[in-house]
Amino acid sequence: MMSHFAPIKHQFPLFQQHPQLVYLDSAATTQKPQSVIDALQQYYLHENANIHRGLYHLAAKATEKYEGARQKVQQFLHAPKAADIVFTRGATEAINLVAQSFAAPRLQAGDNILITAMEHHANLLPWQMLCKQKGAELRVLPMDRQGQLQLEYLDKLLDERTRLFAFVHISNTLGTINPIRELIDSAHRRGVPVLVDGAQSAAHYELDVQELDCDFLVCSGHKLYGPTGIGVLYGKTAHLKSMPPYQYGGDMIRSVSFGESSFARPPQRFEAGTPNIAGAIGLGAAIDFLQQLDHKAVRTHFQQLLHYAREQLSLIRGLQFIGTAAQQTAIVSFTIKDIHPHDIATVLGEAGIAVRAGHHCTQPIMDFLNIPGTIRASLSIYNSKEDIDRLTTALQSLKSIFA
Repeated sequence: MMSHFAPIKHQFPLFQQHPQLVYLDSAATTQKPQSVIDALQQYYLHENANIHRGLYHLAAKATEKYEGARQKVQQFLHAPKAADIVFTRGATEAINLVAQSFAAPRLQAGDNILITAMEHHANLLPWQMLCKQKGAELRVLPMDRQGQLQLEYLDKLLDERTRLFAFVHISNTLGTINPIRELIDSAHRRGVPVLVDGAQSAAHYELDVQELDCDFLVCSGHKLYGPTGIGVLYGKTAHLKSMPPYQYGGDMIRSVSFGESSFARPPQRFEAGTPNIAGAIGLGAAIDFLQQLDHKAVRTHFQQLLHYAREQLSLIRGLQFIGTAAQQTAIVSFTIKDIHPHDIATVLGEAGIAVRAGHHCTQPIMDFLNIPGTIRASLSIYNSKEDIDRLTTALQSLKSIFA
């Protein structure tokens, strides 16, 4: 079982440093393969210079690598052109960019923005704050207790005053895979643009923004086996051209005087100051790593892990799964009766098993389910059934510890 990915763990140096570690927190951040670490080291050792304006060899090389990474992201997301890709600090900043540069100028009192009940705080707070500032309404598409969106409410919530529909592809807490094509089509039939939060899905699925026809899509490098502090905003060309800058400073200008200034075309318009050059190069290396994988085999691996984890964990007395949608990926959230999630995570951590406990930046989900939080075991390509066996064994010993 899962032998296709058995050798891949050796490409991740952290596991050689910590051979007994069971890492089940990839929804928070993935580990980094040697090829990504090498790309970062190569840049800082041999190519470190600022980009775009330098006329010497190092600057030209750094610019080539940085813009080459943009082209890799374009190809990875199947975007029409490289100029449709904006580098940000992460998915969070990408969402804030759209909120301030795209939604804010179009939003008036009496308008509304639609999100879903399972959004990460990063795809909730920017819209909540913007609606408060503008006197607009934040609408929420509800979900059921299994963690599935209640699509029958969609027609009532989308109307002629809806200015944007922002939703997550895969829930970081529940593992639910949302029917994003159906959501996009429903919004577009009413002329409503959409933003897809692909932070959890980009490493799991091959995303084609042209086929999806999404207006915006965001993702983070550190969940794609890449560095922290780098993320991506894809936007349709017409939208990006219509949007004012999000931040102001160097490298995003066309001309500057004390009286008036004009700004560069996208994507440079949205990348003020010195960007995370090494981060972009590292993200490009992570995409190279991902592109070498068999995407169908990756999806099969995740489904096998999910099935095995649910099968084994269901044997533990008092364990309740949180999120049981029909379509899920390899994220398993659960509670154990009479034991607080933080206590469980502490004991597992002492046993060398890394999980996450709490509300996972989705506090409204916890409020809806009336629970303080969950234990979340999120799996990746370097995990195996042996990792799940270690988790199961450790959980079975909890009753004696907390008796």
